[in-house]
Amino acid sequence: MVKEKVLETIKKYNLISKNDKIVVAVSGGPDSMCLLHILLSLREEYNLELNVAHINHMIRENAIIDEEYVKAFCEENNVKLFVKKADVLSISKENRIGTEEAGRKVRYEFFNEVKEMTSSNKIAIAHNKNDKVETVLLNLIRGTGTYGLIGIEPKNGIYIRPLLEIERKDIEEYCKINNINPRIDESNFQNIYNRNKIRNVVIPFIEKEFNPNIINTISRLSDIVKEEENYFNELVELEYKNIVIEETNDYIKLNLREFNKINIVIRKRLIFYTINKLLGNTMGIEKIHVEDIIKLCSNNIGNKYLVPKRKIKVSLKNKQLYFEKNS
Repeated sequence: MVKEKVLETIKKYNLISKNDKIVVAVSGGPDSMCLLHILLSLREEYNLELNVAHINHMIRENAIIDEEYVKAFCEENNVKLFVKKADVLSISKENRIGTEEAGRKVRYEFFNEVKEMTSSNKIAIAHNKNDKVETVLLNLIRGTGTYGLIGIEPKNGIYIRPLLEIERKDIEEYCKINNINPRIDESNFQNIYNRNKIRNVVIPFIEKEFNPNIINTISRLSDIVKEEENYFNELVELEYKNIVIEETNDYIKLNLREFNKINIVIRKRLIFYTINKLLGNTMGIEKIHVEDIIKLCSNNIGNKYLVPKRKIKVSLKNKQLYFEKNS
């Protein structure tokens, strides 16, 4: 049942094509071992080249056992393995970021290194439906906009997540049926990280007291939000094309008068869209920055400007709205 559902997900989102070269992120836990096992079963049919990337975070005493376990499995199944040891705690302190964030940064940098070394075209991550729901709840608690309610997507550029529509309990059952004895990360049961609190405390409480099917309920909500976000994105792209005057690598000019005529919801999204188009991301841009830009445009006073983040300057000149890279 799990493999069939994964195949449905692969076809539904066009995650894998014949002759793909895929880097598979494998920790040794149930999710990643299930993913690797299923991809191995598809290797011949799709003529896949699989390369495994494993990170030893050097946090847990059993990390070296996890590494050896993955190594043995890869040798048995004739898969090339790439391993990196990274002192995540030290990296976290040096960069003044959380351990989770440091670990994620190290992992994705390594996955991309392996992709380049092997000339692969995709990276497979073992996120499942529970991970998606946990992300939605975390984003909700942080005060996200609607986009955060999408959680995790099955495909994001080169990253694919074939297990995203499978619940964790079904993955664990798949491992039992197929005699896979995955490693268990004991830190998953320690409620020192917010995600673990969501996983071990919040979701079980909701399942017991409110809705035993909460995983599927929130997952459906996420899918609905995704559909609506796609619709809004189409509207935003259309409006952008209607009001853009000039677009270069260093600045974008929009027609201020036409911008002010647009519905406020689309205007706010246009601001994010334009900044993302210019900088490649919208990190650091918050609701208050967007509202300040809306006010600036509504007041329509020339020679005024805002710097919502160090890398960008927003100003009004000659009845035009300028978004400029800030030197």
